[in-house]
Amino acid sequence: MGGDPIRAAIATGASALAECALAALATRYPHKLDHLILDATDQPLPQTIHPVFDGSYDWHSSVHMHWSLLRLARAAPGLPQAASIGAWFDRRVNAAAVATERRYAAAPGRGGFERPYGWAWLLKLQTELELLAALPASALPAGFAGCRAWAEALRPFSAEVAARLARFLRQSHYPVRAGTHANSAFAMLLGLDHAEAAGDHELRQTIDAVARAWFGADRRYPADYEPSGSDFLSAGLCEATLMRRVLCAEFPAWWSAFAPASLAPWLTPAVVSDRIDAQLVHLDGLNLSRAWCLATLAGALPAPDGEALRAAARRHFDAAWPHVTGGDFSATHWLVSFALLSLDAAA
Repeated sequence: MGGDPIRAAIATGASALAECALAALATRYPHKLDHLILDATDQPLPQTIHPVFDGSYDWHSSVHMHWSLLRLARAAPGLPQAASIGAWFDRRVNAAAVATERRYAAAPGRGGFERPYGWAWLLKLQTELELLAALPASALPAGFAGCRAWAEALRPFSAEVAARLARFLRQSHYPVRAGTHANSAFAMLLGLDHAEAAGDHELRQTIDAVARAWFGADRRYPADYEPSGSDFLSAGLCEATLMRRVLCAEFPAWWSAFAPASLAPWLTPAVVSDRIDAQLVHLDGLNLSRAWCLATLAGALPAPDGEALRAAARRHFDAAWPHVTGGDFSATHWLVSFALLSLDAAA
């Protein structure tokens, strides 16, 4: 995708992305509540059980739109919305509110709440908080004086989630290769970011071992089976991106065996037929997450594969970028995060 176009996208688009994310988080309804009802009285409003991650249609989208705001503030010095972002985090991210979130997630019967997608994004959010908290005060965005307190408040919850993710991976015999929330490789990728930033050796070693066991022997991935009609992830590209991180110098040999007979299914952006339909618009997210994976993989592969993937990443990004902030709430409550993943990969 190239660094210069990406820097330009951040420079010209950061304010619109931040405005979109703030608006999404402030939108409480419609809300898709992931709630296991334990008895007849257990019918809460979202804001009573999720005082941190209410808004933006559902819990996991709220989590990753919070990440988006922090990532934008760090990537775009002088962001006009920085003070508003800081004020939002001051109101939402505190020890008492996080304790309520932890109690809900720890309740008997709720062990699978937001597993693994929401878990992964919570770890990604914590990683970003720690990066900001490590900056000298003079380098913090306007309104971010409280970022160390935000990181400290969320840290107990993210530590619990990191331990749950490691435990879940160890006890699972099989990966989930869906192109939606249950995808194993995507969660492991974001988990790796956290493990490396936090020095969580248990999570890092677990992801490495499980990735090798699940994906190490994969051969000639059937890319022509992708995409499914509501995918926002490519199972094959997420797997390959994870293995690039895990295998390092061993990756080119693994890729030679894994790569599909034809890369063509991954090189052409998916067609989005309806951007009001909450499932069909997933395919805009697929184009952005493909751009993220393709750009990441391109740097690890020689020609001609590397060049083909780099060009395809640009096409996928260009196909989705115009629709990230200006569409229906079914898209605007989450697409900003996937745009930022793709921008990070290409920078």
